[in-house]
Amino acid sequence: MMIEDWRNGGFGLYIHWPFCQSKCPYCDFNSHVAASIDQNRWKSAYLREIERVGSETQGRILDSVFFGGGTPSLMQPDVVAAVIDAIRRTWACRNDLEITLEANPGSVERTRFQGFREAGVNRLSMGIQALNDRDLRALGRLHSVEDALRAFDVARTTFERVSFDLIYARQAQTLDEWRRELSLALSLSVDHLSMYQLTIEEGTAFGDRFAAGRLRDLPDEGLAADMYDLTQELCEAAGMAAYEVSNHAKEGAESRHNLIYWRGGDYIGIGPGAHGRLTFGDQRLATEAIKTPGGWLSGVEAGQRIEQRDRLTPEERAIEYILMGLRLSEGIDLTRLQTVSRLEPPQPAVNELVDLGMLSQIGPRITATPNGRLVLNSVIKALVNAL
Repeated sequence: MMIEDWRNGGFGLYIHWPFCQSKCPYCDFNSHVAASIDQNRWKSAYLREIERVGSETQGRILDSVFFGGGTPSLMQPDVVAAVIDAIRRTWACRNDLEITLEANPGSVERTRFQGFREAGVNRLSMGIQALNDRDLRALGRLHSVEDALRAFDVARTTFERVSFDLIYARQAQTLDEWRRELSLALSLSVDHLSMYQLTIEEGTAFGDRFAAGRLRDLPDEGLAADMYDLTQELCEAAGMAAYEVSNHAKEGAESRHNLIYWRGGDYIGIGPGAHGRLTFGDQRLATEAIKTPGGWLSGVEAGQRIEQRDRLTPEERAIEYILMGLRLSEGIDLTRLQTVSRLEPPQPAVNELVDLGMLSQIGPRITATPNGRLVLNSVIKALVNAL
């Protein structure tokens, strides 16, 4: 029976703050620039949504909370405090509840760090993206390397845990430049790094420039692969092996919230465009909230239904478990795949991928090998097609 299987992944809550000071040209997230924001209205709306979804998920123990965006470090600390207080009143929480807030290293956000800590945030995820001023400007970031390092110093003396994001395979970036940047990042006593290869998404400013042939000097596939290999080498040497394709951490410092996604747990999504997964009995529901900030806010205030819920089919459950779980170094359990989907595991395809050196199998657990990770999308596609 699928009932209670979500406990294998955990239970989390995602709060989406949709506003930014500016829109980065590579970003395809649901983020918006607004001249003015009534933070009290947003606080009231978040509290109403917490009460609504809390009423149907009673009896669960909350493992993590994640304030994402947008730029949630632009929230007033009293708004964050009110939301966290409501969360703690609504659900039983782990004694060591992980509460993460995403932040940019600008001066506006930096002055709020202590307020966020007092509100209950115990983990900060900083969007630094580059340690090179030229590339920060090209990425549309408003901070400098000096700003980033100053903010990181404040953050690591304020919060129990601090992570930051970097983007590599940027325009005109060389392998030696990436080596210097990553070495600097690893020297900062950080315990978690998220490192993403620059991808050009449709609907973004970079996507439009690329389509028009005006996004020049992007690294070729060979150089991007060399940067990926270098990332693995330097991070492993620093005791921060990849526990997920793009995420590295010291042992015990993994993002508990993101592990809920990758391990197929349940999570609530609150805020414009927020996604969620909720299991009730043998039904697993995919939820998605109204995307526009104004539409979401007015809908919550009017007591209207502001999210769509779709029941996942057995095939969709299986695909999601493979797609998310194989990103992890721990891989997936074929027995659990059968539990969540009631479908037979694609063992012949697994055997073939093991023979090709793309997968490793020990008992029911399969993991992507280093070679498999380089072509992970193709490995996942082969397994999905064999379902």
